[in-house]
Amino acid sequence: MYEIRHHGAYNGVTGSCHELVINTENRILVDCGLFQGAEASDRGASSAQLEIEFDIRNVRALIVTHVHIDHVGRIPYLLAAGFSGPIICSQPSAKLLPLVIEDALKVGVTRNRQIIDACLERLAAQIVPLDYQVWFELPLSTPSHRCHVKLSPAGHILGSAYATFRLEPEQTGKSWDVVFSGDLGAPYAPLLTAPKSPYKADQLVLESTYGDKNHEDRHHRRQRLQASMEKALADGGVVLIPAFSIGRTQELLYEIESIIHDHAEQTVSHTATQQTLAWQDVDIIIDSPLASQFTEVYRDLKPYWDKEAIERVESGRHPLSFEQLTTIDSHALHEQTVAYLTKQKRPAVVIAASGMCAGGRIVNYLKALLGDQRNDVIFVGYQAQGTPGREILTYHHKDNGYVILDGERYPIRAKIWQIGGYSAHAGQTDLVHFVSRMRYPPSKIHLVHGEYEAKQALAQALQTQCPEVSEIIR
Repeated sequence: MYEIRHHGAYNGVTGSCHELVINTENRILVDCGLFQGAEASDRGASSAQLEIEFDIRNVRALIVTHVHIDHVGRIPYLLAAGFSGPIICSQPSAKLLPLVIEDALKVGVTRNRQIIDACLERLAAQIVPLDYQVWFELPLSTPSHRCHVKLSPAGHILGSAYATFRLEPEQTGKSWDVVFSGDLGAPYAPLLTAPKSPYKADQLVLESTYGDKNHEDRHHRRQRLQASMEKALADGGVVLIPAFSIGRTQELLYEIESIIHDHAEQTVSHTATQQTLAWQDVDIIIDSPLASQFTEVYRDLKPYWDKEAIERVESGRHPLSFEQLTTIDSHALHEQTVAYLTKQKRPAVVIAASGMCAGGRIVNYLKALLGDQRNDVIFVGYQAQGTPGREILTYHHKDNGYVILDGERYPIRAKIWQIGGYSAHAGQTDLVHFVSRMRYPPSKIHLVHGEYEAKQALAQALQTQCPEVSEIIR
């Protein structure tokens, strides 16, 4: 067994950062993400304390499983600490990662263009893009060990991967496979191929975000999305959907385009002047420059889409750039849009970051619209402890419920919906299947990226359904 050290996402779900210790001279880092909400590492690194608090002298490479900020947001601090090794990721992630890092620097560090460009130049020099299912030998400093890594599609967001390390100690002549799941996606997610289990894993580091629950199937969750939006739009209100700029936003656009295509002339709302509004006339607003950039890159990466999405494009449809879609880029136009929707009471659907309402343009919409009972908020993703999103979900049904945004108290009068089926994470059954469908399942599993209850529930399910697993660390 090889030692696994955790520098984040061990007692929570953000700040993913794990270390594979091969020997005293060689260690590999898997992800290096930001902490969000109330979470922190065991040594105190939190959302407000971002420096690398562990020794990186013998870290030979960084493997990036995907480019969500809670998996890559501390890479600039890793570079600043002196890390100069390869940053290995999938081909799509190599195109998306610089956009994420640039935005993280602008939001959390500096707007000094020279500093940003210097960091991006370092990043570009160290990125090593890999094709899926191709073995790559890692640069170790001792000849007594060899280590190869292979990335396989994880179905979480475009470019997401789980990493298989094949370690070959010279003295034993036997290989040992250590698999890091990263974030695994639910089957049949829009645009993405479903993850397939590896053939073999001796040791597995497995995410457990939804280890205590399962998601609806795609057909039913799309029905729920449509029904929620119809109810929300019926009284002429605005529908707010907090969503991460990458992954969730593009999947929502794909599903909304499908709803509009299938129900174009169906009445969805009556406006204040008693005029009917059909689905084909509903304004769908993406208010996020970063989401707009990601969507463009998603369109450029069509070869990595699943078969269904490619067939739609070939039939003449545009799942990520349909007619009803409006993109808000400038801050001035953002402010005008918030003011217009507040004053005119026109039905609309707004998708804006951040997904946990912990910053970004969604906060201004919430400030302006959360107190109006005609409006609705639909949550389609996980809300971490300590985030405004979690507080809205917790307190919206209580008398005089409120949320604190930028230090001020805002009443929650809008209707609040939650559609768990649109999580980009696998549910409990999917996670168990990831293990049970291996030809040679692991004897040891490390559960990460989950709250206490989720870990305990998943551990129990694995013990029941995967008898080959002899040890589960949680």
